[in-house]
Amino acid sequence: VQLQASGGGLVQAGGSLRLSCAPSGRTFSGYPMGWFRQAPGKEREFVTCISWSGGTQYYADSVKGRFTISRDNAQNTVDLQMNSLKPEDTAVYYCGTTRVRFATCGTSFSPDYWGQGTQVTVSS
Repeated sequence: VQLQASGGGLVQAGGSLRLSCAPSGRTFSGYPMGWFRQAPGKEREFVTCISWSGGTQYYADSVKGRFTISRDNAQNTVDLQMNSLKPEDTAVYYCGTTRVRFATCGTSFSPDYWGQGTQVTVSS
């Protein structure tokens, strides 16, 4: 399974970006999807995930109210809309999914497959 993340870039504080993730080699219908990020010198951290049905989403406290995850099972994509971006959101963003179908999405979400990452830089 390969995941292709796109949509990163450079934006000023307060701006918006939309990331997208598309898997190849497998449909992601029936699998939870999520986004993590890793800033320079820091560990990779959970950002958000969405359940296999799309009915449940979880967010890290640091992005609640600003980021929205969504999925389109027909198009086989998952998106991350990021609004009111802050310099501390600067990181490489990775999408991920699980090997097990119908796995749980929650704050302990742990992907088995990762995308290559896309850089998000927020200037102050």
